[in-house]
Amino acid sequence: MRFLGNVLATIVGIFIFCMIFFFGIIIIGAIAGSGEDTVSVKKNSVIELDLSKVSLDYAGKTNYKDFNYFEAHHDGVTDILNAIEAAKTDDKIKGISILNNQSQLGLAQSKAVRDKLEEFKKSGKFVYAYANYYSQGEYYLNSVADQVYLNPMGEVDFKGLSSEIIYMKDLQEKSGVKMEVIRHGKYKSAVEPFLAQEMSPENREQMTVLLNSVWNTIVADISKSRKLSVAQLNAIANTLGARTPELALANKLVDKVAYEDEYHDMIRAKLKVDKKEKYDIVSITDYAKKASSTVEDYSKNDIIAVIYAQGEIAGGEGDVNVIGEGSIKRSLQEAREDKDVKAIVLRVNSPGGSALTSELIWREIEITKKVKPVVVSMGNYAASGGYYIAANADRIFAEPNTITGSIGVFGMLPNMNQLGKNIGINAEQVKTHENASGYSVFEPIDENFKGFVLESIEKTYATFLKRVADGRKMTTAQVDAIAQGRVWTGVDAHKLGLVDEIGGLDAAIKYAAKLGKTSSYRTENYPEYEKSFEDMLANFTGMAMFKTKEQLLKEQLGEEGFQMLEQIKRVKSRKGIQAIMPYEIQIH
Repeated sequence: MRFLGNVLATIVGIFIFCMIFFFGIIIIGAIAGSGEDTVSVKKNSVIELDLSKVSLDYAGKTNYKDFNYFEAHHDGVTDILNAIEAAKTDDKIKGISILNNQSQLGLAQSKAVRDKLEEFKKSGKFVYAYANYYSQGEYYLNSVADQVYLNPMGEVDFKGLSSEIIYMKDLQEKSGVKMEVIRHGKYKSAVEPFLAQEMSPENREQMTVLLNSVWNTIVADISKSRKLSVAQLNAIANTLGARTPELALANKLVDKVAYEDEYHDMIRAKLKVDKKEKYDIVSITDYAKKASSTVEDYSKNDIIAVIYAQGEIAGGEGDVNVIGEGSIKRSLQEAREDKDVKAIVLRVNSPGGSALTSELIWREIEITKKVKPVVVSMGNYAASGGYYIAANADRIFAEPNTITGSIGVFGMLPNMNQLGKNIGINAEQVKTHENASGYSVFEPIDENFKGFVLESIEKTYATFLKRVADGRKMTTAQVDAIAQGRVWTGVDAHKLGLVDEIGGLDAAIKYAAKLGKTSSYRTENYPEYEKSFEDMLANFTGMAMFKTKEQLLKEQLGEEGFQMLEQIKRVKSRKGIQAIMPYEIQIH
């Protein structure tokens, strides 16, 4: 028996040694290769703008503490914008080709890229676009091009915006599973589907205003690029006037109906390259990696710190997909204690989440403001908890299509009392004190417990109102009148005083520099996330045994199925009072 134990111990030891050796080699290789510039840009090159793998504003920097190993990514929207900026003055780059792009960007992100492409065109270089099929969101981005090409069998999905919400009150009654909802804010429609079987007038009103505001911004940009009136574009949307290539061409949404090889021939002619030769292409993500080492002038000592708060607010350390107080608070502390940092820009792209974490981050911003200016730049979303952490900034910038507001809170508890009765489950409780048992999913909600939860929600809502009122120099009554959980676009939020200016991240950085009294500066991105050895192992995907659960699920469910599963997981993981916007809006 002892012999077998020794053998087993030896095998385990050898296995551990091999694992450490294996990952050690990978880490050494990664470190050795991290400084190499593998991207070679030749003369007369064209950037291919493929954004299919770009979704986050900030791709992230991670410090694996166990190994003192630092990792940085350069495939965020910010990196793409920097790359396009660098390409404007790069003699080797002659233009940009948007080829069959399948972007997952949000509305504010798409506008930021679109605006940067407009700037790029002013350099005298070309922007051309080709697609077999244009979704509405893709067409919005592609319509900025000098020439828009469409496949002879393709179409342009241009029909206006809609929103569908599933109501489940009757389902709860039939299934015996009920969601106990406690909320403040008549527009907090995140929970409405559990309370009713049809849309409330308040929710219909806010959705109508929201969709029209978003649409007006979209068609205003397309109108300018395509030299069509807004009235013409609305008529095309109403009649599905781009559903065939012939209609899209006749209605001037595209410039030419052609095959992809003909599109490439056009680019060759522009570059004066023989038809039989390939022209040089560099992907936007490769070019972004190259530009990352040249876009900032490190001879400048003054710094504007850009801190990215992106994802749902959930607490803990956080990462590129989740806002945690750990990384955000640490970033704020480092920035305010660095004498070279003259001002801070907080880039918020969040639908909200934990009210407690929002308060912790708000407090750190409040402390930081007393030392250095803090300016907020809003991305796709800065709603509910996302707005909570933005409200006390010295200045707030939003994109026209930023979804913001949603100043309201709610609590939601699943209850299976009726289901238990239906299938023969009875829960009995024994307790020492009146409120010791708290909440049971198998018992009807206790009115005392419900009262305590409502008290907590009311307190959180009152605190939320005060945070906004103090930050925006308004009375709580004024805030309450435009709050109640209602969501607004950046344009409407500006009219209401919830934001100060319409503009992107660049505008926010320039304003922060002004507050920081510097005209010669560079930017530095935060947070630097801290991860452990176990986190590092999860990132290695060369072998199936090291793939993360998320990667395996994506392979089995596909992207859309995986996103639905992620939404369910997020709902299940939410603890405590929530300050989160009611729904996600995506334009495809």
